[in-house]
Amino acid sequence: MTFRYDFAPTPFGDALAVFSDEGIVRFDLSESDDPSVPWLLEEVSTQLRGVPEPAPGAADELAHLLDDYFDGAPVRFDEHLRLDWRLVDGFALRALQTICTIEWGQTLSYGEVAVLAGHPGAARAVGTACRITPFSIIVPVHRVVRSDGSPGQYGAHPDRKRFLLDLEAGT
Repeated sequence: MTFRYDFAPTPFGDALAVFSDEGIVRFDLSESDDPSVPWLLEEVSTQLRGVPEPAPGAADELAHLLDDYFDGAPVRFDEHLRLDWRLVDGFALRALQTICTIEWGQTLSYGEVAVLAGHPGAARAVGTACRITPFSIIVPVHRVVRSDGSPGQYGAHPDRKRFLLDLEAGT
């Protein structure tokens, strides 16, 4: 299996996009201003048990989809990109695949996602799946909110979650 990487621009900075022969395997909005920092590529290499090679242009299709998305078009990334789910399994996989079905501008609570994913009462596990997703933005975990309707966190960036929810709400 070969892995390659490229970067795609977002309003939050360039994001690392890693591809396998099966599709996109990770899309990472780095915690750093520079997503090419060695620790991030080392982390990805450890997860994949393989070292991704630079591949300029590999993220071009994704970059176009992101441009449309951030321009306000209701893009469903999973309808345009093949997702390689190798970094997720079990209930987290079911939860993230369920989250992919949440429509643009809509939200569901962690508990509602748990029910739809077949495990009522697993709201905390849905939160964990959202936190560990290898597909920031591509799998719209930002559409999963607390039961009281408040946004909650988005990793260490609740401002990003609010930005994405406002974008989809047209505000």
